[in-house]
Amino acid sequence: MSLPHAILTALLEKPSSGLDLTRRFDKSIGYFWSATHQQIYRELGKLEAEGYIRALPSEQPARGQKKSYEVLPAGRAELERWTAAAQDPKPHRDALLLRLRAAAVVGTAGLEADLRRHLDLHRRQLAEYEEIERRDFTPAPGDDSAQVRLQHLVLRAGIQLETFWTQWLAQALEELPGPADRAS
Repeated sequence: MSLPHAILTALLEKPSSGLDLTRRFDKSIGYFWSATHQQIYRELGKLEAEGYIRALPSEQPARGQKKSYEVLPAGRAELERWTAAAQDPKPHRDALLLRLRAAAVVGTAGLEADLRRHLDLHRRQLAEYEEIERRDFTPAPGDDSAQVRLQHLVLRAGIQLETFWTQWLAQALEELPGPADRAS
């Protein structure tokens, strides 16, 4: 149920077309809640049918024109309800962790290269998040709004998660059994 709420959030930040939302998901919300172009358009239709959003009036003919959407009061109320609702944390599911558990039983052949690949991916993501923080969250006088603080808090969560993964993967590579360990 979170994709509709991600879209409502993005539209409350700035009325947008489906294409604009897709681009914004690629640059911000998509770091922690991804969606395809098709999923976004499908959800826009549902949100409009539920009376949560509406297409903004256009001064040009509608055929071939991209529609921009805005959130209606019912959509804002739904987002407020969802934000305030209690939700239990989801159990973490990660195929890499399961593969390591399986490697304890069947051996680690081929695993080192993939661990190094994962480490590289997480290092790149961490560098990207740190660049976003330098670019977008350098303290500016008078810009200490709740919105900015909460957006920065979400980014810092991403930084901390990527820091964890880079440290953990480096440790996993150090502890991965070597050829001498595999022979026993």
